[in-house]
Amino acid sequence: MSHQVLDVSNEVAAELAGVHDGVLDALRERLQCAITLRGNRLTLDGDGEHVAAAKAVVDELVELVEGGHQIGPDTVGAVLAALDQAEDVRDVFEDVVWRHRGKKITPKTVNQKRYVDSIRKGTVTFSIGPAGTGKTYLAMALAVSALSEGNVGRIILTRPAVEAGERLGFLPGDMLAKVDPYLRPLYDALYDMLDPERLAGYMERGTIEVAPLAFMRGRTLNDSFIVLDEAQNTTPEQMQMFLTRLGFGSKMVVTGDITQVDLPREQASGLIQVREILAGIDAISFVEFGHEDVVRHKLVQRIVEAYKRHAEETGTARRR
Repeated sequence: MSHQVLDVSNEVAAELAGVHDGVLDALRERLQCAITLRGNRLTLDGDGEHVAAAKAVVDELVELVEGGHQIGPDTVGAVLAALDQAEDVRDVFEDVVWRHRGKKITPKTVNQKRYVDSIRKGTVTFSIGPAGTGKTYLAMALAVSALSEGNVGRIILTRPAVEAGERLGFLPGDMLAKVDPYLRPLYDALYDMLDPERLAGYMERGTIEVAPLAFMRGRTLNDSFIVLDEAQNTTPEQMQMFLTRLGFGSKMVVTGDITQVDLPREQASGLIQVREILAGIDAISFVEFGHEDVVRHKLVQRIVEAYKRHAEETGTARRR
């Protein structure tokens, strides 16, 4: 057994004990040793290997806090992944994608950092993974950043309104009013990143456009940052239509979760199929997220993993 005592600053102690000891609980769960914090004294107890691993993670967390970063339970997993893959933790957390009113949007996991790098370097990026992995949010933050820096002239955000298919006729209003509920999450993210007045001005001028996928047909989208969300609900024909809208000076990001396809069982998903068709083409990349990249409540990670196991065990995972 090994016993180690670390003295930490008030700031670090407050971060470790924040959100009902969430960081400490995450450390205990992931590092398999007893961890206690009393005042400014952090005590690690366990076998030598686990205590050494815990100290390495705590040292990284201390550097992050002293560098001005807020930490949470998900940070522990990110630090562990970075150490396992010989990545510099600061390369992940100090890559600020966008700032708004003092809030910094940064990658929270090694995979998220790779995703951000892939979007910056490539022309078309596909991100596939469960809810809560930051696929859409990070893409939209990069889009807002690209617009602000003058790298693109407009942002286009789109989603298929699959769930609305049979019920549109029963909803009040014109077509845009009918599909608005399915686009609302995109608006919510934009309000997180831009002041309402600025966003309203962009939308009035058409600099930022939020529209259902059907509105993309027949267009060529030049000088644009285009994000297709919930792409698991596109048909192969819709996916081809969307991808061929790509114009000069544009970037595309396609996000989706192939475990949550709302299409009829007999209807193939464009997102599942496109991996086979476009794999290996230059300037097109695929980033796969897993349950370890979920940065919501820790129960969300467990729920995602439980559903994945169930689909594998029962053979109900969607193949097309």
